[in-house]
Amino acid sequence: MLESLTHEFFGNSLMQCLLAVAVASAVWFGLLIVRRLAAGATSKIADKTGLYWNRVVAACVPRTRPFFLAALAIFAGSRVLDLSPLAWFYINRAVIIVALVQLGFWASHAIKLFVSETRRKNLEKNPAAVTSLGALSVFARSLVWLLVVLLILANVGIEIAPLLAGLGVGGLAVALAVQTILKDLLASLSIILDKPFVVGDFLIIGDLMGAVEHIGLKTTRIRSLSGEQLVFSNNDLLESRIRNFGRMKERRVVFEVGVTYQTPREKLAAIPGLIREAILAQKGTRFDRSHFQKFGDFSLDFETVYFVAVPDFNTYMDIQQGINLHIHESFEREGIEFAYPTQTLFLERPSSVGDSAKPGGM
Repeated sequence: MLESLTHEFFGNSLMQCLLAVAVASAVWFGLLIVRRLAAGATSKIADKTGLYWNRVVAACVPRTRPFFLAALAIFAGSRVLDLSPLAWFYINRAVIIVALVQLGFWASHAIKLFVSETRRKNLEKNPAAVTSLGALSVFARSLVWLLVVLLILANVGIEIAPLLAGLGVGGLAVALAVQTILKDLLASLSIILDKPFVVGDFLIIGDLMGAVEHIGLKTTRIRSLSGEQLVFSNNDLLESRIRNFGRMKERRVVFEVGVTYQTPREKLAAIPGLIREAILAQKGTRFDRSHFQKFGDFSLDFETVYFVAVPDFNTYMDIQQGINLHIHESFEREGIEFAYPTQTLFLERPSSVGDSAKPGGM
């Protein structure tokens, strides 16, 4: 029995191999226990303090992958064995690669947690942040895993610089093939960073209009007033002239009123005051000006400008209706007539032959 323990496997006795397995198993179970205890402790600390980074740690600890723990256990067990420098080289490289992958999982989950936390905080007060979070989350996690892959390649001895140069040439060829898609992706990044509009804004693009429902990596979807969904490619949308009513802080309103030419001069002079009174009678308005603007084809025209304190369209229409009713009542009281298209036809009776003859004529 003792002799069998002295048999060598790759330069190590059976006793050393069994000891390595025992050490690896002990470390494996010990790490599982440590992970469970650490998860409970960090969770309690996060609940107690409420600090953001404590919550990040508490969420990442349970995401420690079993393959990472197994790699650490195998590495610990291998320290008992007598291995060649080449074997140690490969073992160390393998552990580093596994650790890099585990770091990628931790970083990716931390980004997801940050996105979820920011979305919850800014859902109502800052829609712009919610708009950009989805795409930025995908971009950040992709960048993390790209960095992990590059570090792994560098760790196994592959020169990154020539690889990046080759990828650059290949990427140029791919970019030419998918030029339209790349334009939309870059336009999406521009929308995210520059924020010309966000989800919920009401836009007018040409003769189309609606509220922004979703901003994606390639398209933006808008819900029109009549109910159908309008889909725009991001690049085409940014190349268009966009009127964004979501950024309107107050609404400037210009309207005209025409009265008949038979209106007396003193009543014409009183009309701007009557209109001003009608505007100030409505809540949430700010009067700017009202003037006798011009002599129209069939009316004397007054132009008026005022502001509505809120951008809501329905509120503006309610206020304009109240102003119109107030003006109608004032004009009716003052005996001022609204003008409407009319034509006056002047008829001249032609002179008769008898009327044109001189008295006493032959």
